Amino acid sequence: MNEVNDCSRRTVFARVGVACDHGGYPLKEEICAVLRSMGIEYGDLGTDSGDSVDYPDYARRLAGKVAAGELDAGILICGTGIGMAMAANKIPGVRAAVCSEPLSTRLTREHNDANILAIGARIVGPALAEEMVRCFCTTPFSGGRHARRVEKIAELERDSSQCEREV
Repeated sequence: MNEVNDCSRRTVFARVGVACDHGGYPLKEEICAVLRSMGIEYGDLGTDSGDSVDYPDYARRLAGKVAAGELDAGILICGTGIGMAMAANKIPGVRAAVCSEPLSTRLTREHNDANILAIGARIVGPALAEEMVRCFCTTPFSGGRHARRVEKIAELERDSSQCEREV
């Protein structure tokens, strides 16, 4: 693995939740196996089959536990990862990022302190997802100038008037 994608460090999360919709179910099973092999305590928050379900329900369940501190981080899986991330990001304190490869996965941890990784099962295969999960779970937040920016995101959550519209 090259330096750009070096995700071989120790884990930074002790408790990780995993949730998916029906489209992400097979990949969720693979991701749970990866977490198990890494020795990470994980919670499987469903779904438990390929039967059709609504992804916002699972995003809300996992994101709520991350925001409440019951989980250190989360991984959400749906067809593209986009719907899950959009739903999860409605929960204050959640910074969910859709990633499709290890570099953006590493950078969203280092620069954005992402606490939820959203993966598209129709976009990312099992081998690449494994690499991304390992990267997500081993990359620490860099802090420094990035901490100021993450705090500005938190300010937006606390005070929606920060989003003034120009007429």
